[in-house]
Amino acid sequence: LRLPMSAADRHEAAAVAPFAQRCRRTGSVGLALDDLKDRLADPVADRLIETLRLAREVGGAELTSVLRALAHWLRQDHAARAEAAARRSWIVVAARLGLAAPWIVLALLSTRPEAAAAYNTPTGALVVLGGLGASVLGYRIMIFVGRMPEPKRWFA
Repeated sequence: LRLPMSAADRHEAAAVAPFAQRCRRTGSVGLALDDLKDRLADPVADRLIETLRLAREVGGAELTSVLRALAHWLRQDHAARAEAAARRSWIVVAARLGLAAPWIVLALLSTRPEAAAAYNTPTGALVVLGGLGASVLGYRIMIFVGRMPEPKRWFA
């Protein structure tokens, strides 16, 4: 029974195949692990590969417990990132609402003739342009504050 592979799985499988070939050809697991790390270029893969390298160099007696601890840590990291992404989406929604709300109010105010006349003056146009600049600046700041940092590679 073969399950369909995603594009990411196919990429990883294509990166791992040369690892086995290089190990057989050169007999150097360390160089093959370095090549694999370069091909995958992923922070999680880096941690796993370095864990395997360490287990190979010092002996694999504790490999299962180390891999379990690494898996536990990666699950916690993934959960924290998922929560941060959810909070980021709240920030983006708040930024969009903060950008749209004053313009909705202005559109509603412009339905009244006296308000439309007030904004139809040079001073009114200046107020509207100042409001536009403040809205765009505030939106940009909110998006900047809410952005998620990309995970960095520790062992690149």
